[in-house]
Order: sequence, then structure tokens, then C-alpha cells
Amino acid sequence: MFYRLAADLVLLLHLAFILFSVLGAAMAVWWRWAPLVHVPAAAWAIFIELTGRSCPLTQLENVLLVMAGQSGYTGSFLEHYLLQIIYPAGLTREIQIVLAGMVIAINTAIYGWLLVRKHILLK
Repeated sequence: MFYRLAADLVLLLHLAFILFSVLGAAMAVWWRWAPLVHVPAAAWAIFIELTGRSCPLTQLENVLLVMAGQSGYTGSFLEHYLLQIIYPAGLTREIQIVLAGMVIAINTAIYGWLLVRKHILLK
């Protein structure tokens, strides 16, 4: 039971990391220090997508599931609703490159908007 719960918690952490990597630049609106945490996180997400490597959180999820006596992502409420978001069916190398491009584009747009906003406010 402990390992199953731990696997579910890692899955939630994984989703939070993905959301933070994609949209974390928006936090800089409220917290000036946010880019210090967000930029490395986004860079890591982009690196993982562009190189086609497996995220360490994915590996940890699988280890915990095996320790819980399971062989894959079946059964729990969290997995039913979150796995298709994190691991969509038909995920290909080309799709991973597009996802990395989306992370770059979204965050560039947000940081660009913040810089323009700051520049306008300083005038």
C-alpha cells in the first residue's frame, strides 16, 4: 500500500512539474525570484523532450509500482485521469520535439510580455 501511494504521489509531482515547466513563467508576475527556479526546470523539460530521454520521475514511478507488486500503469484513480495527459497514446519523437517547442514558445512569450510590461512601467 505504501509503495502504491508513493507512486501516485510521484505521478502528481510529475504532472505539477510538467505544468510548472510549461506555465511557470507566469509566476514571475507575482514573484521576482520565480525565474530562478522556473528557467532551470523548463530547460530540463526541454532537454528531456529534445533528447528523447526518460525523466527520472518516470523511472521512479515505475520502480514504485513494481515494488507495489504491479507491472504497469493500471488501476488507480490518479493513473486513469493523469497518465493520458503525461504519457499520451502515440507519443512519437516528432511529437516530443513539438512539445519542447511549445514549452519554449509559451515561456518566451510570457517572459517577453513581462519584459515589455516592465519596460513600459519604467517609462
